[in-house]
Amino acid sequence: MGQFTLCNDFPGDYTLISNYFLDVCMPQANGEFVKVYLYLLRNATGVSASLELSSIADIFNCTENDVLRALKYWHKSGVLDLKLDEQGNLNSVRLLPVGANLPQASTSAANIVSTASTSTEIPTSSEAVSSEPAKPSSLSAEKIRALTEREDVIQILFVAEQYLGKALSPIEINKLLYFYDELHFSTDLMEYLIEYCVSKGSHSIRYIETVALSWADQNITTIEQAKAATTAYNKNYFAILRAFGIKNRNPIDEEIRYMNVWLDELGFSLEIISLACSKAVMATGQPNFPYADSILRSWQKRDVHDVADVEKLEDSHKQAKAAKNEAPAPRAQSSASRNKFNNFHQRAYNVNELEKLLLNK
Repeated sequence: MGQFTLCNDFPGDYTLISNYFLDVCMPQANGEFVKVYLYLLRNATGVSASLELSSIADIFNCTENDVLRALKYWHKSGVLDLKLDEQGNLNSVRLLPVGANLPQASTSAANIVSTASTSTEIPTSSEAVSSEPAKPSSLSAEKIRALTEREDVIQILFVAEQYLGKALSPIEINKLLYFYDELHFSTDLMEYLIEYCVSKGSHSIRYIETVALSWADQNITTIEQAKAATTAYNKNYFAILRAFGIKNRNPIDEEIRYMNVWLDELGFSLEIISLACSKAVMATGQPNFPYADSILRSWQKRDVHDVADVEKLEDSHKQAKAAKNEAPAPRAQSSASRNKFNNFHQRAYNVNELEKLLLNK
């Protein structure tokens, strides 16, 4: 499944590297991507060669998805062409002559700087505010202008455009500059952040921001730390989805926000979270993230830390319920006792005798 055919259009049995690639393409690219491209060049010494994604991943100590991200990046940059089969599997990679026909970073960067400079703040319309998390503050126009004059920032914004496949909006530029300036993400970490989020099928700046803030909370400063964290989080995310009975899809943004709260803010273990998810499904008959969230927050208030604490809490609840059911019911009052007039002694009178008594008087 991971095997593909590698071809090139270069003459001769040698590794040919374009000066244009070295001067223009390489400085803008992630270092891991450059390694993958050079490895392809080295192995495309003949007309064609067969390679395995897994073998490339093993050589560079990364995943097959990391290799695919590199290939897709170079495909978008115009240095190679990818062919996929009907199932979406990689079928072939063709290395193309590298030259002036490639997209120019300087033109794109100039457009980005122009767009960013004319935008002072994130729009405050109800639509924009409702679709964007409120935690990061917007940057001033002066700050944006100063940042967008930096070469490394121009590179970040250009790479973001390439991955997102569109011109960046003022909101997106502001967010990315915030990660760089306020969260102190390096150029490499910024590029990997965008690569990672796009690889998960999301081009949303909201999702990118969620991941960025999570990394900042974990004091992640390098690509290696980010890879370790995302690997662990991916495993946790999919374990939680399985507890809900969800399979064969990635989590959506809203689900990720819930799971990040459970894992980071509330600090629950995967075992406890999975238990809450199972209980939510049993109670509602479907995957219900808000219901599971209410269970976990209830457990947090009751100082629950592990499964044993949950069992103690449930036993205590059962005992309290049983004691309530066994308590004697209050005695019901008779209808006579409910009528205050019935508290007097009832007397029977003979009307005829009473009349004689009155006449004799």
